[in-house]
Amino acid sequence: MTAEARHESGWLPRIARAFERLAMVLLAVMTGFIVIQVIGRNVFNAGLPWAEELARYAGLGVVYLTLPLLLLHDRHIKVELLQARLTGRAAWALKLVNEGLVLAFCGLFLAAGWLFLKRASQFSTAALGIPNWLYYLPAAVGMVLLTLVAALRVARLIKRGAAP
Repeated sequence: MTAEARHESGWLPRIARAFERLAMVLLAVMTGFIVIQVIGRNVFNAGLPWAEELARYAGLGVVYLTLPLLLLHDRHIKVELLQARLTGRAAWALKLVNEGLVLAFCGLFLAAGWLFLKRASQFSTAALGIPNWLYYLPAAVGMVLLTLVAALRVARLIKRGAAP
C-alpha cells in the first residue's frame, strides 16, 4: 500500500473501506453456505440450490465490493514490464494511457451492465426468487465505485503532470 493510500481521507476511501468490511462478512457467509451445501450433498444426499444461490450472491459481493479499494490503494493485478523500463514523460504517458483504459473499461462495463439488467430485471433467481436487479446489485454498486476511483486516479495523474 502506498503512503498516499494509507492516509486517504474523504468519502470515497471511507466507502471503499466499508465495502471491504462488508466483503469480509460476505466471504464468511459464502464459506458457510458452501460448507452447508457440501454437507447436504455428501451426508444427506440432498442438493441445496438455495445455498448455492446465496453463496454465489455472496461471491459477487466479495469480488465487486473489494475492487474499488484495491484500485484505490494500487494493489490490483497489473503487468508493469514496459512501465518499469520507462522514465520521465514516457512513463507518465504510459501510466495515463493505462489509467484511461481502466476508466474506459469501467464505463463500458457499466453501460453493458445497464443493458443486461434492463432485460434481466424482468426475471428472478431460480431457487429463491430473488429479483435479478437485487442479485446483481453488488456488481453494479462495486463498479460504480470502481469507476469513481478510476476517475480519481486519472485526475490525480493529470494534476501531478509528467516528470521532466
